Order: sequence, then structure tokens, then C-alpha cells
Amino acid sequence: MLEQLIEAWQTNHRVTLKLLKALSDEALQATLSTRGGRDVARQLAHVHEVRTSWAEISSKTNRNAKPPHFAKGESPSKKELQAALAASATGIETTIRESWARGGKVTSFKRGLIPLISYLIAHESHHRGSILLTLKQTGHKLSDELRWGLWDWNKL
Repeated sequence: MLEQLIEAWQTNHRVTLKLLKALSDEALQATLSTRGGRDVARQLAHVHEVRTSWAEISSKTNRNAKPPHFAKGESPSKKELQAALAASATGIETTIRESWARGGKVTSFKRGLIPLISYLIAHESHHRGSILLTLKQTGHKLSDELRWGLWDWNKL
């Protein structure tokens, strides 16, 4: 079960990276906000920051890690996002392993490990959907292979 949970987390991470890889620099700057809300890059930076926050709260090992952080309002580059997301995905994997060893107990998340990972995957799925809608409504075409491929977890 531990390996399946880690595989679910890693697959979720690969979905986010697949989407990021397909985006142009222009697409990363796309936004529907008229009042300074998050562009696509900032939504992905937010995903990273949420991962990092939970990793640091829930794992002694992660408290000593120094993952990249982005300032509020910062729109990181694709390269910066790839590195940050890789670091935070590793941090969550460390959390999974440490929490599993403690019987699924997670500091500051009373429901436990599996609900925490479910929460994180749901959170990221929400933002990927928001990103896809933003891209569609701002005229950034995505291939059918990408749009459907994000759901083909057997191939990711």
C-alpha cells in the first residue's frame, strides 16, 4: 500500500509536469484576472508553495530542506517552476514515508496521511483545471493529446 500511495503521488506530480512542459512562456503569463490575480505561472508557484508548506509542517527531515520559495506575486519561469515542483514533490514523498512509519499520523493534519495526500491531489487537480480554463479562454490552444493525456494515468 505504501508503494501505491507513493505511485499515486508521483503520477499526480507527472501530470502537473506534463502540463507545465506543454506551456509556452506566453501561456505562463495568461490570466483571466482583471485585478492582479494569479497568472498560470503563479498558480503553479502556489501549488509548489502549498506542497512545501505541508512538507515542512509534517516532516522533520523536510524542516531542514531548503526548497525554492517564490515571493507573493512573483511569476517564475518554466525552468524555475520545474525545479521547484521537483523539490516539493520529493518533500511530499518524504512526508509519505515518514508518516507511514508512524502509522499514518501527520503533524497538523488530524485525519492522517491518506486524506492529506488526497487533499493535495485534489488541490492540484483544481489548479490544473483552472489553468486549462484560463488557457482556453485566453486563446492558448492545447493539443487533444495533452488534454486527454493528463487523464491517462496508466501512461504517465
